[in-house]
Amino acid sequence: MATRRGPRFKECRRLGVNVCGNPKAMKRAGDPAFKKTKKVSEYGLQLMEKQKVKAYYGLLEKQLRRCFAIAAKSEGKTGAILIVNLECRLDNLVYRIGFANSIRMARQMVTHGHVMVNGKKETIPSMTVKVGSEISLCEKSRKNDQFKACFLSDNKAPLPYLERDEANFSAKLVSLPQREEIPVQINDQLVVEFYSK
Repeated sequence: MATRRGPRFKECRRLGVNVCGNPKAMKRAGDPAFKKTKKVSEYGLQLMEKQKVKAYYGLLEKQLRRCFAIAAKSEGKTGAILIVNLECRLDNLVYRIGFANSIRMARQMVTHGHVMVNGKKETIPSMTVKVGSEISLCEKSRKNDQFKACFLSDNKAPLPYLERDEANFSAKLVSLPQREEIPVQINDQLVVEFYSK
């Protein structure tokens, strides 16, 4: 299975936003060595927004193209639908709930069988979670100090579409996320323009 293994902090500095969620990622972003002097073309801006989507959700190009094709067939704004669909992926929700401190860790947790959806173990990170589904840690994984520390720490801002239950190490997707509720700094329209060429 192919995964993204490039340097995360360097990618954050290049894109200009903290896509990996680590508080230290943008520490050196203001240094003179990283200041951009060249004017970016329209295509360059579209490419940058597309790269942000890939970085935020830990996707490869082929996966993102497939997700865009599904969003383009749906009714409504293609860009918003794409982001909402990506937000409902199992690996992303594991990260948003707080079981993992990065999207990479969340993806690994799912593939290693630490996560259950509605009481059933799931190992496919790209699985789309339906509204009303409960995501929880396996009984054995609840004893893991790292998972416990991630979940019980207060560094995650509460999201309106997720309902956490700290006593049972679980959370519920209570509603479909609205685009404005999703904490990603992406210009959806530029992503749509990039793939519409």
